[in-house]
Amino acid sequence: MACSTCSTGKDGQPKGCKNNGTCGTDGCNKLTVFDWLSNMSLPGGVDPFDFVEVRFKNGRKHFFKNSENLSLSIGDVVATEASPGHDVGIVSLTGELVRVQMKKKKEDPESGEILKIYRKATQKDIDVWQEVREREDKIKQRSRQIAIRLNLSMKISDVEFQGDASKATFYYTAEDRVDFRQLIKEFAREFNTRIEMRQIGLRQEAARLGGIGSCGRELCCSTWLTDFRSVSTSAARYQQLSLNPQKLAGQCGKLKCCLNYELDTYLEALKSFPKTDVKLKTKKGTAVCQKIDIFKGFLWYAYEGEWMNWHKLSPEQANKIVAKNKKGEPVSSLEEYEIEIQAEESEKRGFNNAVGEDSLTRFDKPKQAHNKSRRNKKRKKRKGNTSKSKNA
Repeated sequence: MACSTCSTGKDGQPKGCKNNGTCGTDGCNKLTVFDWLSNMSLPGGVDPFDFVEVRFKNGRKHFFKNSENLSLSIGDVVATEASPGHDVGIVSLTGELVRVQMKKKKEDPESGEILKIYRKATQKDIDVWQEVREREDKIKQRSRQIAIRLNLSMKISDVEFQGDASKATFYYTAEDRVDFRQLIKEFAREFNTRIEMRQIGLRQEAARLGGIGSCGRELCCSTWLTDFRSVSTSAARYQQLSLNPQKLAGQCGKLKCCLNYELDTYLEALKSFPKTDVKLKTKKGTAVCQKIDIFKGFLWYAYEGEWMNWHKLSPEQANKIVAKNKKGEPVSSLEEYEIEIQAEESEKRGFNNAVGEDSLTRFDKPKQAHNKSRRNKKRKKRKGNTSKSKNA
């Protein structure tokens, strides 16, 4: 997620854009969108799209109207309309791709609810913005102390100041409804600013804080994932995963979002498999499904009472047996179908063991023969020596 101008120095600071992690080209920030239309010019007579996407703290993004026709590019710091006052953010997307993003997020450009951009941020705006950003960590720690003193069952995860320092938004998570009227009074008295409390879910909290997942990469929710679809344990069952909460849960404590990534592929592959709860009726007995392998395309069945002996079938064979059972025709046994699979596998294998490649003791045989030959030579020498001594 790094732009072409970034490289790390000895002290860990970026050499390229010199923004200490806040990339000027928006190439190494959270939820970055690659502008694949940036090198294409508009047709003649077409006005550029007068809406831009602006990014705020921790990947929060909103669309604004460029009513002043400012010349904006990705990475510009702008002052945007807010209630009250103004906010400061960084332009993350311009041009026709903003139209695509607004359509994707169901934002109507013609509606009067979209706020506008006031101006490019002046040096005074940037100084005030950076000053309040430096205060956020201390205020977050103090706010948590106040919430604990008031015995409120809530967790304040993040604090975000508005660009003009006129308002502070406290993001919190809570399992139940929280009465924070007294908390707001103390916050306003302590921090001397307007207070806004915003409750977020556990997934949104993990997205704002960030971290490293069990895969060793950054969390999807904090880098590129924008919408959080519900994840159920059935997604793990379809993918033959063990229902272990410690392995299936992410840093947010909920089921991992990545369980949904390959679910459609598994569901498509399972269409050719019979249901695992359907029993196969044979003349030898009733068979119950024990295991399926979606990648290899096999099922294993065992007769009732003979649970240690598994018989491997293909989905086509199992579907044929199920179709016959529906007609009331039990098959003779599963061994007949298993023989067909073994014959097919032997044909696919297709090699001749000419030099004993499949034997684990193939290196021991020459050694044993060599030892026998040495022993025979020693015996012959001994016999020769004894016969010479007798003749002498």
